[in-house]
Amino acid sequence: MVDKVLAALEKYARPEAVDFLGGFFKTHKGGYGEGDVFIGVRVPPTRKVAKEFKNISLDDIEKLLESPIHEMRLCAVIIMTLQAKKANDEQHKALLDLYLRRTDRINNWDIVDVSCRDIVGGWVLKHPEDGKILTELAKSNDLWERRIAMVSTWALIRANELDVAYLIAERLLSDKHDLIHKAVGWMLREMGDKDPERLRVFLSVHIQEIPRTALRYAIEHMSPEERQYFITLR
Repeated sequence: MVDKVLAALEKYARPEAVDFLGGFFKTHKGGYGEGDVFIGVRVPPTRKVAKEFKNISLDDIEKLLESPIHEMRLCAVIIMTLQAKKANDEQHKALLDLYLRRTDRINNWDIVDVSCRDIVGGWVLKHPEDGKILTELAKSNDLWERRIAMVSTWALIRANELDVAYLIAERLLSDKHDLIHKAVGWMLREMGDKDPERLRVFLSVHIQEIPRTALRYAIEHMSPEERQYFITLR
């Protein structure tokens, strides 16, 4: 099955895009994607291939995750999201367990962002008693697990359940990595779209703690005057 998925992806490979993608996803020595391998497939055709193979087994999904090729791992998690959206509790739990067990292979921001909302966040939305999954991920030493914690709250935010999302955002305000600053700011912006006043209060309370990048993302949907107010306050 792995060979079939790779062959399907290779039909859309653009060798001239490999260098660009490597630079964009920081595959250089010391970069957050150091050593990752691209074959030059964009996201839309990757989604197309994922739909073609959406019914493969968990064992085959894990084999895709083990691939050194970035687009194979991305395809794997897209398949997982497609399955999660139609899964019963037992099936969703199996997908969640695989996802959390193999976070070592969910190891770039696009792979995280395309998948964690539906697989992790979707589970916590249905099972709020498992909210500790997110708080534990937020404590992780692993960059991608911390980003999973934050971006997974998107499922809760969309359902107007903001408490856990604010809790995770607050815990990650002191994070040192720019990719976490961006994730925090992104989710704060989403929360502000649901409840603008609550975001204003959060920013006012934490204005000295919030990283500049997170603040910039968080206030994007505010009026120019309000954006300037918070920038000046910071």
